[in-house]
Amino acid sequence: MWNRIALFIIKNRLRLIILLAILTAFMAYHAKNVEMSYDFANVVSQDDPDMVYFQRFKQTFGEDGNVLVIGMQDDRIYQLQNFRELKVLSDELLTVEGVKAVISLPNLITIKKDTADRKFVADRIFEAFPQTQPQLDAQLQRVKEQHFYDGQIINDKTGATLLAVTVDPKFLNSSRRVEVMDNITEKAEAFSKNTSIKLHYAGLPFVRAVMTTKVAGEMKLFLVLALVVTAVSLFLFFRSFYAVLFPILVISTVVIWTLGSISLLGYKISLLTGLIPSIIVVIGIPNSTYMLARYHFDYRKHGNKILALARVISKIGVVTLINNTTTAIGFIVFMFTHIAILYEFGVVAGINIFVTFLISIILIPAVFSYLPPPTERQLRHLDAKPLHKLLEFFDYVVHRKRHLVYFFMTIVLALSCWGIYKVKTVSYMVDDLPAESSVNADLAFFEQHFNGVMPLEVIIDTGVKQGVMRLPNLKKITQLEDFLRTQPILSAPISVAGLVKTATQAFYEGDPNSFRLPDNTERNFIFSYLAKQSGEENQRLIRSFVDSTGQSARISLKVADVGSRQLDTLILSKVKPEILKIWGGEDVQVSEEGNTTTFSREDSDNKQSVSLTGTTLLFIKGNEYLISNLKTSLLLAFALVSVTIALLFKSVRVVLISLIPNLVPLVIAGGLMGLFNIPLKPSTALIFSIALGIAVDDSVHFLAKYRHELINNGFQVSRAITTTINEAGTSMIYTSMILFFGFVIFAFSEFGGTKALGLLMSLTLLIAMLTNLIILPTLLMSFDSGKYVHEPDALIDDYEEYYEEAGSEEDEEKDIDELRKELEQENPDNGKV
Repeated sequence: MWNRIALFIIKNRLRLIILLAILTAFMAYHAKNVEMSYDFANVVSQDDPDMVYFQRFKQTFGEDGNVLVIGMQDDRIYQLQNFRELKVLSDELLTVEGVKAVISLPNLITIKKDTADRKFVADRIFEAFPQTQPQLDAQLQRVKEQHFYDGQIINDKTGATLLAVTVDPKFLNSSRRVEVMDNITEKAEAFSKNTSIKLHYAGLPFVRAVMTTKVAGEMKLFLVLALVVTAVSLFLFFRSFYAVLFPILVISTVVIWTLGSISLLGYKISLLTGLIPSIIVVIGIPNSTYMLARYHFDYRKHGNKILALARVISKIGVVTLINNTTTAIGFIVFMFTHIAILYEFGVVAGINIFVTFLISIILIPAVFSYLPPPTERQLRHLDAKPLHKLLEFFDYVVHRKRHLVYFFMTIVLALSCWGIYKVKTVSYMVDDLPAESSVNADLAFFEQHFNGVMPLEVIIDTGVKQGVMRLPNLKKITQLEDFLRTQPILSAPISVAGLVKTATQAFYEGDPNSFRLPDNTERNFIFSYLAKQSGEENQRLIRSFVDSTGQSARISLKVADVGSRQLDTLILSKVKPEILKIWGGEDVQVSEEGNTTTFSREDSDNKQSVSLTGTTLLFIKGNEYLISNLKTSLLLAFALVSVTIALLFKSVRVVLISLIPNLVPLVIAGGLMGLFNIPLKPSTALIFSIALGIAVDDSVHFLAKYRHELINNGFQVSRAITTTINEAGTSMIYTSMILFFGFVIFAFSEFGGTKALGLLMSLTLLIAMLTNLIILPTLLMSFDSGKYVHEPDALIDDYEEYYEEAGSEEDEEKDIDELRKELEQENPDNGKV
């Protein structure tokens, strides 16, 4: 079959090149429409109870992660001129398209009692802007007396203050996010320049905008670096301009197809899919390397260019297809995780790995059939004397020092298992940004002065309409808030209970000591004032904390980005027990579903519930869910790779022998993560499935060559091993080095996860090369008897390279000779083909 495919490609080479050019132009047209993703990926299943509840929360209260905060700690901000500049900044930020609201010191509001109409009315503290420093100091003192804002806008102990800028969600999830953030920071930096006050930025809108910009920049950077690294590697190997130019042309074509497929499938470029073009470059180049090496080998053997190119397709086409299949498996398994970001990553990478094979198998033979044959200088790499010395050493170790191989393998595996035991699973909201980045420095500022900026929500469902304003429920909310204030990683909570306390304070003419819930006597007076609240601003403030039915209340607070482990400890060991203590009791039945705790009494139909939700909790849970699915993907990858090898060789022994040298590098990688304190997180968990799919290529090459040499050497295992190491080892080393240097470029990423992926992946593939050249033949020497049983269903036996039938060479040369005559007739001016 592959002979016929080879003849078809060579004979129709021009038509195929034109067809590929047309299709590539079509993909390029769609590639220009590819968009960036401007949101954190939802990796938690839409059916998950916590995700269902979070979506319901957003429908009721709106987005919780759409606030950008700008902070400062400088006593000069409380000087009249600088405070006036802060007022100007607050007003200017409101003019930015996409900004819904700005809360800052100069525009703070409180409420005061309107005795005439017996209601509370909004009162801007700085309605009459101060004209002198004493006036400003007096009004700032009034701010300090408004305990509702304690720990929210100003830290009385450190003097730090902030502006909270609410961004319209429509802008957050579009390409205009970066524009909005740029406009905000432009005005803020103008303020900083005028006042010489340093500003700090944080909040999910800002973090997402920074990450989106960096993802776009790094995608271009790594694509260029990958092309440069592979081009240099190809030139060092082949010493030929054509052998560099056209493989790079092939892989550039595939990159266009990759971007085009992302657009056609309706996906967007995220932190993961942004890596695919560079990864395709790295893992696609070995196709060209194998094909050109085989072309040069056959050409030097008989000097027939067309025959050599045809054999590139007929002899190693199927092996290359198998290798691409096992590589694709490492990505395709992500399609079974039911997680959108991983599914897209698996689909795009899986499809384009096969596209890489298709374009390579067509363009490399087709293009080189038009070029002059390789010169003697360009064929020198086939001798590769330094590599031969190394391969002879490997052969010596395999034949003479097998006991040392097993000894060191046991020691290394034992150390690696110890390292794996130390691996920690932890993730952070800004996990991928470097510790020294300005984002992390600013985040530390807010965690120091305001205990964090990451959103966390507590929802209390009282079970009855207007139940929130019942005094017993308000007391429970206050009791929970008092507990939350004691937690060092949580900001001061804000809720309807704070509004009621503020109303009590206003009822007593702003007396700071009256910031409390009303007692039973005061309740009717104060609530009668609250019932007459009117005005859009007042209603919007109340609806920020209570749903339209008055049944559910919201406690909104912020949390430091302390990582999933510490946050889990806080929720499970402290917050939830406190909730049980406050709402529970001897006659109260308790049930839990996700982060929702429901309380009910046998003598009442009324059920109350307390739920924890918010972007932070969903993000942390999503990462844990992601890691769990990636572990399943790794097992699935092992299963699929095993099935592929079983179909090839029809031997359980071969499957086991081939998996061991590919399992060892993964165990070592896991051990290194533990020893160097690299946490298991989504970006590092990706490594194992991908590395397995790529690394097993070497095993397939080695075993296929070994099977062939076993037949040629009279089923003598030792001689077959020696020949296989010497002949297959060179291409295995070259392709592994290309992969190593290709993946190591990701170590230059600003994202910690991408950097870890690059280092661990390149190291894992390098170790896999050594295990496949040392441990694999060592296992064959120990456990393969050399008895060859022809399995008619074993796919590997259908390929002439490994099981040659009599007359096949003569038939092939006859077909090629006829093809050559046809080509000479089509191109009489080009001389002999």
